[in-house]
Amino acid sequence: MSSRVQLIVAASAALFVVACSKQEGQQQPPPPEVGVIVVHPHPVPLVREASGRLAPVRASDVRARVPGVLVKRLYKEGSQVKEGDPLVIIDPAPYRAQLAAAQADLEQAEASAKNASVTAQRNRDLMKQNLVSRMQLDDSEAAERSTAAQVSAARARAQTARINLGYATITAPISGRATQMRVLEGALVGQGEATLITSIEQLDNMFVFFDQPATDFERLQRAQASGNVTLSAGKLAEVRLVRPDGSYYDEKGTLDFSESSVNPTTGSVAFRGRVANPNHTLLSGMYVTVRLTAGTLNNGYRVPQLALQRDGQGPYVLVVDKEGKVLQKRVETVATVENDWVISSGLADGDQVVVSGVQKVQPGGQAKATPAGAAPADGTAAPAGPKPEAAAPAQGS
Repeated sequence: MSSRVQLIVAASAALFVVACSKQEGQQQPPPPEVGVIVVHPHPVPLVREASGRLAPVRASDVRARVPGVLVKRLYKEGSQVKEGDPLVIIDPAPYRAQLAAAQADLEQAEASAKNASVTAQRNRDLMKQNLVSRMQLDDSEAAERSTAAQVSAARARAQTARINLGYATITAPISGRATQMRVLEGALVGQGEATLITSIEQLDNMFVFFDQPATDFERLQRAQASGNVTLSAGKLAEVRLVRPDGSYYDEKGTLDFSESSVNPTTGSVAFRGRVANPNHTLLSGMYVTVRLTAGTLNNGYRVPQLALQRDGQGPYVLVVDKEGKVLQKRVETVATVENDWVISSGLADGDQVVVSGVQKVQPGGQAKATPAGAAPADGTAAPAGPKPEAAAPAQGS
């Protein structure tokens, strides 16, 4: 072999050795590390939160039903009144005069009717003896009927005058707390319209009005149809009010009405709850936070909001199987509890759901699952590993 050939062979061998050494030095990068929680099914209360407005269960406006001058107020503003208690007085003098005139007209009509009745009866008796003509009898009986009708009309006018005199004393239509007077003594009321005098509100029980998205209750109905949801006892959902400081109002309420149609503008359904208010600490018009518990998801999963992702096909989560492979699982959500999504289907007991580092992995890739450090404290999800420990609820975005 010539020296030129030997040189080429030596150079080729050197290049081969260098290439092998580089290939040995290049190792596969380790799979990305992600935080996971291990989820287990358990009963989950289905709680929805909304802003609500309070209103009394029963309220009534007190209005002037007859015109006149308001001469006296008989109640203390802001006090409790009973049904039938007099509140204000409209000058009754004109109505007393009207009643007296109507009663006089009634007495005159009754006298005329009595005379007509006597005359008609006399003519009926004489007619039997053919002492009066048939025409005289007909005329007397017509007068009898006419005067009887006049008595009825006069009696109705007297009754109307008596009612108007009664309306001059305005009474409480219901029991409750009377608000401030809207007019002052000496004001002319009831001219052309029923003037508002005051209002009465019953505060022992309060209504709370709030709206909920129609889509949320559509998901609830689907879960109920699958048999995975148990409604609240008696099908009356529990309503709790939350004070501005985050504490619960003492009394629990119930949902007593829901609209049967969806508001086309907001896409929501109107609801109404009823809450006891024995100490009158709740006031009409107050805005509160409402937490509605419609039922219990028998086998539900709670995952942090950050773990749930959406695309054109709907919500999904990423899970890491035992071999470290990342899988995409389509899920069905029914509600939110605190900072977690409540999932009714799509997960299995023991799934390792990715809750942190989601952006590092893709379905079908590899990942190293490590405990996420935080999971719902009630045991709905525990960190992955041989010794799971309870952790705080995961924070959502």
